Amino acid sequence: MSGHSKWSKIKRQKGANDAKRGAVFTRLGNQIAIAAKQGGGDPDLNPSLALAVEKAKAENMPNDNIDRSIKRGTGELGGGIIEEIMYEGYGPDGVAIMIACATDNRNRTYADVRTAFTKNGGNMAETGAVGYLFDRKGVIRFKKSEDPDADQLLAIDAGAEDMFDEEDLWVVHTDAKELNTVRENLKAAGLNVDSADLSFVPKTTMIIDDEKQQNKVIRLMDVLDELDDVVDTYTNFDIA
Repeated sequence: MSGHSKWSKIKRQKGANDAKRGAVFTRLGNQIAIAAKQGGGDPDLNPSLALAVEKAKAENMPNDNIDRSIKRGTGELGGGIIEEIMYEGYGPDGVAIMIACATDNRNRTYADVRTAFTKNGGNMAETGAVGYLFDRKGVIRFKKSEDPDADQLLAIDAGAEDMFDEEDLWVVHTDAKELNTVRENLKAAGLNVDSADLSFVPKTTMIIDDEKQQNKVIRLMDVLDELDDVVDTYTNFDIA
C-alpha cells in the first residue's frame, strides 16, 4: 500500500469547485458522448457508458442533458461527429502531461491546447513521446471504514491490483478491463464507492520541491482543464 498523491487531492478539490460553477456538466456530457460512440447508447450493454451516466447523475446533471449527450455520441442528433483525441506534451520542469479531449472540431481543439502550453511554459509533443510513461488503469475510490485492515482485505478479494491511502479515501488500481467488475465487487462487499474511472497512471512520479515551479505546473494544468473540449488531464507531477 502506498501513500496518497498531494496533486491528486488538489485536483479533486478543484473538480469540486468546477461542479459548483456548472462547468462539470460540459465535461460529463463529453465523457458520455464518447462512451456512447465507442460502445453504443444502451448503458445496460455498455459498462463505460453506465459509469459515465452514474457519475453525471451523482453530480445532479439533468436527465435531458444526459439523453442529449448519449444521442450526440451515437450520431442521432446529427451535426458534427464527436471524436476522442489524446494530446501529449511537457510542462515546466519537463513534467509529462496527457490531455484527453472530445471534440467535433479537431483544428479548434488542437489550437486551444497548443496555446495553453505555449502561454504557460510548456510545449506539445509527438504522439507516444509521453504516453509510454503512463499505464492505462482503472481507478476506484471508496470511503474508509473503521477497520483499515478489513478494507484492504476486501479490496484484494474484489480484484484490486494496488491500493493507496488518500486521507478519508482508499484509492484502488485495477486492470483497465476489470474496472467495472472490481467496482461491483467492492459495492457487493458493502464498501462505499466514491468514484470509478479509467485513467492514465504515471509509472513513476516526478516530485517538484520548488513552490514557484509547482505553481507554474498547476497553472498550466488549470488552463488545460478549463478548455471546453478537454475531458481529463493526466500528469506525472506531484508536490513534495
